[in-house]
Amino acid sequence: MRIGLQLLFGYVLVAILACYLVFTIFVKEVKPTVRRATEGLLIDTATLLASIVSQELSSINQIKKSHLGSAFEHINELPFNINIDGVIKSKMAYRVYITDINGIVIFDSDKRDEGKDYSRWNDVYLTLRGKYGARTTREKPEDPTTSIMYVAAPIKIDGQLVGVLTVAKPNQSMSSIIIKGEKRILIGGVILIIAALLIGIFIIWWINRSIKKLVDYAQRVSNHEVVNLPKFSSPELSMLGHALEVMRLKLDGKDYIEKYVHTLAHEIKSPLSSIRAATEILQDTTKKELDTSKDIEEVKHTQQRFLSNIEQQTERMNILIERMLQLARLESRVGVNFQTIQMQNLIQDVISSKMADAQLQGVNLIIEHNVVIKLKGDKFLLIQALSNLLSNALDFTPSGGTIRVDTEINDGYYSIKVIDSGIGIPDFALEHVYERFYSLPRPNKGKSSGLGLAFVKEVALLHNGNIVLNNRVNEQGAIATLILKIH
Repeated sequence: MRIGLQLLFGYVLVAILACYLVFTIFVKEVKPTVRRATEGLLIDTATLLASIVSQELSSINQIKKSHLGSAFEHINELPFNINIDGVIKSKMAYRVYITDINGIVIFDSDKRDEGKDYSRWNDVYLTLRGKYGARTTREKPEDPTTSIMYVAAPIKIDGQLVGVLTVAKPNQSMSSIIIKGEKRILIGGVILIIAALLIGIFIIWWINRSIKKLVDYAQRVSNHEVVNLPKFSSPELSMLGHALEVMRLKLDGKDYIEKYVHTLAHEIKSPLSSIRAATEILQDTTKKELDTSKDIEEVKHTQQRFLSNIEQQTERMNILIERMLQLARLESRVGVNFQTIQMQNLIQDVISSKMADAQLQGVNLIIEHNVVIKLKGDKFLLIQALSNLLSNALDFTPSGGTIRVDTEINDGYYSIKVIDSGIGIPDFALEHVYERFYSLPRPNKGKSSGLGLAFVKEVALLHNGNIVLNNRVNEQGAIATLILKIH
């Protein structure tokens, strides 16, 4: 299972478990909380009514003639319709009854139990003994919805306990409030779970996105692409990214050194072998010159020819080492300086510098379209890259040929095309021309270093671009296209 799914599954499981526990506790606490609040109201109501009765009457038997008794006579004659937060209240839910000192009911607001003995009910029994009296009793023992809460308060006249006043309220009257509260809690719980899931999905998506950035970075590095380390908002992922970057640089450095040692040794073998052979022949001709005075002119001619060969091979090694150092500096990004460049001026300057060579070879060098544009780049490297492309075109274009330079802008990229009318590129060489030290024979010239196009490719990659080399269609010659990203 993918790490993102594992994290999401674990997060969802913890979120659902936590929500279940929290809301189970909340729902279980709704009924007791409402009932505790109701009991508190009943205590206040019973105490207040008992105080009114105590002050109004001189004898508890006069209760029916009191204002309290009259009020209960007419209280249900005036029905009301009140909306309390979505709960409709149409009648009073309180029942009040009063017992004498012996627990006999002498007043009942419902007029159903007057004369009965309530002395054994907890509300009356405990209150007559100076304690807090309350009870909850079901009218129908088999039906829990018929339970009624009773709370009593003592009635005292002239400081003497003369009876008990009890206020009762059916729990069923509170059920609509309880159900509404539970419903709101459950709806809130569902919303909270959904919000937690969405937040979890977003967090997992964000983590997966960051990990994918690292994976893409590692894959592109393994493909030898030039890529910058992505930015991360998480310090831990940033540390991991920097660790990968340091590892990449160290491995690249090791591979870079090994590769260049092997290639340099291989490439220098050829000119060294030529120099050694030329030296041995010079030694032989010198011995012959000392042994005989015959054919002195021929010996000198041979010596001169091999001395020239030594000079050419020495120059070739010098150019080879210089180009390798230049390419090494470019690949390690040493001394790279990005600035705003007027590309049309740069191209004109490079062509002007190559015009003398073109005229000497009898090649016509022209600019077709020089687009006016500014780019961010390293001016020196771009000059060197374009110079290499023009030098290659001159090497393969015969006298009387033409080299055209064309520029264009397409889909956010700026392209410089060098189009020659030379001999073209063999099909077998098209996929090797960017390899270091790979070189094709030049007409009337010696072998090149084989680093020119490799250098151009590195410059293109440095500028988030590319180099494309193809043969012309239906015409003789090749087209080298340097592509640069417009910033």
